[in-house]
Amino acid sequence: MRRCAPGRPVTLRRAIAVAAWLGAAALAPPAAHADPTDDEPGAAALDPDYAAGKRAIDAKDWRAAVKALASAALRDTRNADIQNYLGYAHRHLGDLARAFAHYERALKLNPRHRGAHEYAGEAALLAGDLPRAQQHLEALKNICVLPCEEYDDLKAAIDAYRPGKAR
Repeated sequence: MRRCAPGRPVTLRRAIAVAAWLGAAALAPPAAHADPTDDEPGAAALDPDYAAGKRAIDAKDWRAAVKALASAALRDTRNADIQNYLGYAHRHLGDLARAFAHYERALKLNPRHRGAHEYAGEAALLAGDLPRAQQHLEALKNICVLPCEEYDDLKAAIDAYRPGKAR
């Protein structure tokens, strides 16, 4: 019997178990590209600015949301949810250029982020860009294996869209 470390025999069973575990770990998707999240559980609890930003969004205080979420984004540069919320707040402030920049950043961090696709599609409609909104709808169609609210909401917005109509 061979030994891999002092006093630890290498058995065929142990070697197979370790190889299987390493293989499964290598195939697991990284957290940023796991199935879409619209808030990782407990993420807001870990950062007071993130939590304050979410509260400000709930209260429709867009400026406070941007301020708090921008602070959170400085500390957590890889959080697609923060970028998505920043885009949402900027969109409600009427700053579509900044909204699109944050949605694009969210989608670079997590290309399957349902919320970012929905909100980017809605912002595209505000900008009068129906084809861009339809691209986000198509992405959601591919992401949402089961029916999902983000797809349904963007589809309804596209169906109701009329060029030149104030929203």
